[in-house]
Amino acid sequence: MCIEVIIITNINDVAKEAGVSKSTVSSVFSGKRPISNEVKEHVFQVAKKLNYRPNYLARSLAIKEMKIIGLNMQGENVKFSQFHLSLLNGVLKVCYESGYRVLVNHLSPQYDNHIQFQTTDPVDGEILLDPAQKDQRIVERLEKNIPMVVIGRPEKEYEDKVFYVDNDNVSIAAKLTGYLMELGHKNILFLNSLESRTVSQDRAKGYLEAFRTLSLHANNDYLVFKPDDMTSVEYGYLFTKEIISKHENITAIIADSDKVAQGVYNALQELGLVIPEDISVAAFSDGSESTLLPTLTCANLNSEILGEEAAKLLIEQCKNKDIIVKKLIISSKLILRKSTKNIFHNDTLG
Repeated sequence: MCIEVIIITNINDVAKEAGVSKSTVSSVFSGKRPISNEVKEHVFQVAKKLNYRPNYLARSLAIKEMKIIGLNMQGENVKFSQFHLSLLNGVLKVCYESGYRVLVNHLSPQYDNHIQFQTTDPVDGEILLDPAQKDQRIVERLEKNIPMVVIGRPEKEYEDKVFYVDNDNVSIAAKLTGYLMELGHKNILFLNSLESRTVSQDRAKGYLEAFRTLSLHANNDYLVFKPDDMTSVEYGYLFTKEIISKHENITAIIADSDKVAQGVYNALQELGLVIPEDISVAAFSDGSESTLLPTLTCANLNSEILGEEAAKLLIEQCKNKDIIVKKLIISSKLILRKSTKNIFHNDTLG
């Protein structure tokens, strides 16, 4: 029988072999103080020769810095939407440049909230997505003084206490609804997200504001909020079929996301309705051409920029917990494609 003997080396072994102090070896791997390139190269060569691997977890615990940030998000399954993928790319870009790693905590909305909020991850701070009314994630982290940045608007009582990055959702919702009105649409179905989320409340406000601007009455039946127990695709599909069957005068639909829009497309196809000839469709999206719906008119949310700015704010906060609370509003714009039609004239915009 052949037995392989593995020799475990530690930082003292490297220091002795390299002829330097233990603190020098530690600084070479941690980067906490400047070390000449010549010494660094020598220590790396010795470490490689001795098969030394620094224990980053032990070092992180000793200096109380993990160099990891958490991304806390809720979703229907582990398959991210295009919005979340772009946002994650923005976070990863900043973390890579700053020497941080990212721990993604992706939990179902139906997951036990008590367990979710009591779980402590080995992170220096967290980015929280989709803030809601009475959001216990925010409350818990404020109580424990854990650095955090919220993507989205926190409740009013926390707006001056929490760092956050958001779109101007009231404005962009009003702009998207107003654009459809300019095309002649007055009966516009809005399949909004969960009513508890602040982003949904802001977009509902913008949608209604567009009607008030033109002194028009908004039909309450056309402003719908997603149930907790449905996926976005199911929601878009089922509610489109149900509401269109009851209200045949609807000429345009606004979807909360690409996934909701996908459900809308599926439903309209089954109903024998053609986009945009029979009905126009628009959505809140990242605007990417690589989505399943490349012809979709959308409000581009600049999700990658949201991720970048959130990561920058969080890392800044991790390095200095005494900095003044900041909020950033990221601009968004309409991207006009072939899913919307001017019903005043028989032509398609795109």
